[in-house]
Amino acid sequence: MRKLFRAHWILVFALGALLAGGASASGATRCDRLLARLADQVVNGPDTTCFESSDLTTTNAATTPANNSLPGLPPFAFTPQTDRDVISPSPPNRTPITKAVPGVQLDARIADDPAGEARILIRLPNDWNGKLVVAGASGTRSEFNGDFAWSDFVVQKGYAYVSQNKGIYNLFLTTSADPLGCRLNPSSTVFVHFYANDPATPFTRWTDFMIEATRIGADALKAHYNHAPRRTYAVGTSNGGYQVRRALETSPELFDGGVDWEGTFVDPVAPNILSGLPPAILNFPDYAASDFTPGSTAAENIVETGYPPDLVVSENSLWGRYSGQFWEVTLCQWQKRLDPTYDTYTSGTGIYSYVARLSASNVGANVAAIATTGDIGKPLITVAGTMDALLPINLHARAYARAVAAALSGQDHPGDDKHQRPQYRLYEVQNGNHIETYKDTPPAFPQLELIQQHAQRALDLLAVQVEQGAELPPDQCIPRGGSIAGAPAQPGHCTNLLVP
Repeated sequence: MRKLFRAHWILVFALGALLAGGASASGATRCDRLLARLADQVVNGPDTTCFESSDLTTTNAATTPANNSLPGLPPFAFTPQTDRDVISPSPPNRTPITKAVPGVQLDARIADDPAGEARILIRLPNDWNGKLVVAGASGTRSEFNGDFAWSDFVVQKGYAYVSQNKGIYNLFLTTSADPLGCRLNPSSTVFVHFYANDPATPFTRWTDFMIEATRIGADALKAHYNHAPRRTYAVGTSNGGYQVRRALETSPELFDGGVDWEGTFVDPVAPNILSGLPPAILNFPDYAASDFTPGSTAAENIVETGYPPDLVVSENSLWGRYSGQFWEVTLCQWQKRLDPTYDTYTSGTGIYSYVARLSASNVGANVAAIATTGDIGKPLITVAGTMDALLPINLHARAYARAVAAALSGQDHPGDDKHQRPQYRLYEVQNGNHIETYKDTPPAFPQLELIQQHAQRALDLLAVQVEQGAELPPDQCIPRGGSIAGAPAQPGHCTNLLVP
């Protein structure tokens, strides 16, 4: 009787752990098997988490860990809760969750990393559709960056999901005495140190770890489901979109296609991020002093650089949001990595001249080492907003579309069968902007349009094209309130970047 009573409570405890999304006996067995199979690829240590999950969507609080929850790291180095918010709309416009998705989740360090910072996230739904989605991470964000925007969307469809952190942690607080310190904006006294600027973590690793995560993910699927994925798609936003582009340019054999949502265009010949940001940084103070006059010389200088027009709502400027949160700190991060001999704040951020620095430093060669060539080997869709004032569509999405057209032209691929070349599409979201929450987070700009649903729709269209041979809808302007259309009313580019 005593043995029966004890066995009864062991069973109750195990069931309770399973229902709570914790590690059950079955989950531990599957995790043990997975970690054993990946023993040469991921580190099974104190910062490794593997568990049987009752729900792999973010409805389950265990899906995304707390900020600053990795042992031994300073504050802001690992911020998964913050990271998943930065590319997603505010509620109720996040990805709808209509069902629980039970499965196994693994988060661990990638073994083949001398810096010890590269991390991978793997989600394996029990009801698997036989396919894999591999996600890039925006900015310098963690492997949990896509939890709202990408993971919730694909795991409900049965995809296995893999994400990584580009081989870097995020940042930590520092001081102006730090030679790699970047202030948050021109009027801030707060300085941060990006791990991406450390000697051991060059930007070239961003492509490497997108590829490595894809290989590890495929091995995880073989171990877990006993066969490789039938299809593998790459997705990513901002710098994660850059990762998608580079993956399809450098290792197309690993993928069946990709979707980049406002990917970063990188080219040693301007325009690029180093040439585009300084004019905005330089001219914004004079524009603000003009009481946000659109006809001011400062405003015209910003627009002529390639930026969309400003939005001013109740004395709040959209450009002002970007100035306060992104422009200077982004320039600092990229300049300190790619042109480290430039004295950021003594010489000046607003007067940094990429063209002038080509003859004074190695910046051209450093940018060339991470350039997006446009020479994709599998189908790719770019989705970008016309009101993006961090990676303006004229300087990034449209520039990359031109690079793809040049790379896939007969001049660069003599003898190619044009019908066998991978399809590429650019879908422009009219009034879309880089930061989804700017639409409704005070001070809000309600004229802006959300991009997430169009990026997710693009993935569905890509899968149909790859798996059924359907033609992708043509390049087009997605009008305000509209959707991707087979016969768009405005094919090609949006005539107006901003409409009422």
